[in-house]
Amino acid sequence: MAERADNVPLRTDFALLIDGELRSAKAKLDVINPATGAVFAACPKASIADLDAAVAAGRRAFKSWKKTTYSERASYVKKLAAALREHQDELATLLTQEQGKPIGQSIAEIDRGAAQSEGMVGIEIPIETLIEDDQRKIELFYRPLGVVGIITPWNAPVNLALGPLVSALYTGNTVVLKPSPYTPLTTLKLGELLKDIFPAGVVNVLAGGDELGQAMTEHVDIDKISFTGSVATGKNVLASAAGTLKRVTLELGGNDPAIILEDADPKAIAKKLFFASFVNSGQVCMAIKRIYAHEKIYDALCTALTAEAKQAKVGNGLDPETEFGPLQNKMQYDKVVDIIEDTKRSGARILCGGEIPNTPGYFIPPTLVTDVDETSRIVTEEQFGPIVPILKYSDLDDAIERANNTRFGLSGSVWTSDPTRGREIAAQLEVGTAWVNQHRATSAFVPFGGAKESGYGRQYSVLGLKGYMEPEVISVAK
Repeated sequence: MAERADNVPLRTDFALLIDGELRSAKAKLDVINPATGAVFAACPKASIADLDAAVAAGRRAFKSWKKTTYSERASYVKKLAAALREHQDELATLLTQEQGKPIGQSIAEIDRGAAQSEGMVGIEIPIETLIEDDQRKIELFYRPLGVVGIITPWNAPVNLALGPLVSALYTGNTVVLKPSPYTPLTTLKLGELLKDIFPAGVVNVLAGGDELGQAMTEHVDIDKISFTGSVATGKNVLASAAGTLKRVTLELGGNDPAIILEDADPKAIAKKLFFASFVNSGQVCMAIKRIYAHEKIYDALCTALTAEAKQAKVGNGLDPETEFGPLQNKMQYDKVVDIIEDTKRSGARILCGGEIPNTPGYFIPPTLVTDVDETSRIVTEEQFGPIVPILKYSDLDDAIERANNTRFGLSGSVWTSDPTRGREIAAQLEVGTAWVNQHRATSAFVPFGGAKESGYGRQYSVLGLKGYMEPEVISVAK
């Protein structure tokens, strides 16, 4: 077992999964526990040769895997879901150590991933008859693409891997899965479970840095890339994939608005609104990033949300009392700290939080700000951290225009005592998903993805599954 310089042993029981075998590598990735800021584990770092071997294994396995039926593939996925639940506590502890989120949320992430996986394999993709008469029969069916490369982020590494992973496998593709170098460990342990469930080569799991991800997007024998992450990186993925005209699904960042109407009850909605903004310390693509509150209830809402923030418990995610953990990595921590300092300099009013604790780890308390200029960074950028502006409006059309005045378009919500009116307003938001009196509500049967620069394609539902297949027309003359 490797040891750190201070003689604290590192956890090193991790391996790559290539062609049904667990393998090591010469190079290693150090993994930091964001609650302490210290390295606690190391795992193999895949080389380009490892990637080539994984892709070749995927291509070989595809020849037989694509011939299996939907029901056969569904049975494999159900075994995966059962394994996730069986190993839930072990995986959740590791997830909290590498990602930072509270242990209860790690358990929920794994449980939700299992449930979503089971839900997706209940979806049918039938052959569609387009025309049938005396002269001809024309049908549309969908066939698997081949090898799918999946690149996942560090904020929800298990759940955001399982969505595209199950979509690809259920539709008959094979997979090369690469987690973020910040959070590779739980995904590698997932690979160990997959080794004993799926035939060799059907699933391959590699840990590595950005150079490995770029090699995947450029690889001539990878037929599709599913990427979840930032807008900037998503654009690079799309550009790299263009060389081989790969199919691409991108779930990118968001700057989600929540519009609070004058008839909403601030005390009644404050807890839901607060959690939707600060869950995982704001490190959620579809978290609320901007709150637009009508002037009639603005002060009351500020008071109610501030009360929620002041009683929130921030700490090490392994403490069962913790509600909000650290930022996941130093780079993101420094970015959010810089946004907080920029917000202070701009003259905005800090309602709560805003002070950076002088303790180990990447902790920032839930921070609410008001009196914010619409052109400030906290409004125009995706902060991806625990700082949210509350903005006042008097005219609803103005609020909608301000909410839509962004290149982001992932999701948004409207909060009101009149759901019918809320739906009419939600339909005016330029987003992939608009909710009324809720936020972050997703399902295996409902497509999710972004408008504008927040994404390309959809995950989940029959629409998402078809994104992992090639439509083909069969036209028969009688």
